[in-house]
Amino acid sequence: MIALLQRVACARVEIEGRCVGAIGPGLLLFVCAEPDDTETQAERLIDRVLGLRVFADDAGRMNLSVQQIGGGLLVVSQFTLAADTARGRRPSFDGAAPAGQGERLYEAVLACARARHPVVESGRFGAHMQVHIVNDGPVTIPLTIR
Repeated sequence: MIALLQRVACARVEIEGRCVGAIGPGLLLFVCAEPDDTETQAERLIDRVLGLRVFADDAGRMNLSVQQIGGGLLVVSQFTLAADTARGRRPSFDGAAPAGQGERLYEAVLACARARHPVVESGRFGAHMQVHIVNDGPVTIPLTIR
């Protein structure tokens, strides 16, 4: 599973001009399932994300997790994280899981996140979305879960 994590001051997802998910301070998580992924990778991803210490403590050091600060988690599906740009000028997305499997695993990520964290919002799988982000730091971390 491929993911991109951003620490945000706030973020929201709109579909056709309507807000479908929004958070204040917290984490924005872009997620892409790969063909060999299972629910195990979804659980490991959420464990990693909820435990990452990327928020400042009283001394200003990145030493607190999103759970410790009571922040939000906004999860957005993004198959383009699997882009292969090695040849030509048009990316290949063959590295992404097929749509049915990708949606099932995206829903598994969401279910796991909602079971473990009180503030979880999401985009909509397969929708054309506008993601509004105020990246805090900026802090952006790529994650690969095998």
